Amino acid sequence: MNDNIYQGLNCPLPITDYPRVLLAHGGGGKLMHQLIDKVFTAAFSNPLLEIRHDGAVMETTTGKLAFTTDSYVVHPLFFPGGDIGSLAVNGTVNDLAMCGARPLYLSAGFIIEEGFLIESLWRIVLSMKAAADKAGVAIVTGDTKVVDRGKGHGIFINTAGIGIMEHHMTINPGQVKAGDAIIINGDIGRHGIAIMAQRESLQFETEIESDCAPLADSVQQLINANIEIHCLRDLTRGGLATTLVEIAESSRYQLFLNESAVPVRDDVRGACEILGFEPCYVANEGRFVAFVPEADAATAVSILRVKCGWNQAGIIGRVTEDQSATVIMKSSIGAERIIDMLSGEQLPRIC
Repeated sequence: MNDNIYQGLNCPLPITDYPRVLLAHGGGGKLMHQLIDKVFTAAFSNPLLEIRHDGAVMETTTGKLAFTTDSYVVHPLFFPGGDIGSLAVNGTVNDLAMCGARPLYLSAGFIIEEGFLIESLWRIVLSMKAAADKAGVAIVTGDTKVVDRGKGHGIFINTAGIGIMEHHMTINPGQVKAGDAIIINGDIGRHGIAIMAQRESLQFETEIESDCAPLADSVQQLINANIEIHCLRDLTRGGLATTLVEIAESSRYQLFLNESAVPVRDDVRGACEILGFEPCYVANEGRFVAFVPEADAATAVSILRVKCGWNQAGIIGRVTEDQSATVIMKSSIGAERIIDMLSGEQLPRIC
């Protein structure tokens, strides 16, 4: 091996602090962002990567394409409201949608543990097929690998996706502007609590189902209505709070959030209180925030409620002129506090 290519390159992650990868490094919090920034971005740095969005938007001779990839290691594989198969399709479709693209094609890579039940594999594949049909995408290529028994936790899935941009907007955190309204499409926290309840065999008065769903049609409805969209982000690992902190840091603006405007179902709130979780940090798989000019906000909310069926869609905050790159939340009693990232994830392996 030619060692010259490594000259001048020093790993910037503090190895003395973290000589080995921790589960928290994949949890969506501060450690994961440190790993991404100090290792991957430091090594692979390029203009598309540095936009720090859910996917890359690339210019071609015929227009713009969006490209994204994601891997799914959720445990358990099957849970109320979905499974690893539907999650793998919807998660990648949603990342394309957050770029403002219409999803077209997916790839699917399977890492399967020896001894995994063919019946379970078939169930997952059928779930992926149904999710792809619902989202209007085709799974056009893939790969299969089998690993030793006890080394694969059943099955892991990687999906990558390509979508087409059919408008002239640039949608990413760098486009956020002072005065923008922050809109959410529905209640938060259901996916994380559904996974936790299933994983730990917890019983609540009502069964909490994941919100796993495709979001591309909802985004397309906003685009078709000529809503000026500045930024879109789905609220997966780290939940609403972490997503907003990421956007604040990228845009360099302060985001002001009204806690009483954030919809949380009573059963989810109760489960969070019992488990000691904060709903704003719990993962979702069918929720997103949109940053739009104040003048478009009421129309955007109406579209999400009436045309898309998101009955709890609403305005939850705004972008201030303060360039402190912080998130401030006002509680129901009027107190204000700074929202920051957790070090790791309240619930690991939820996607």
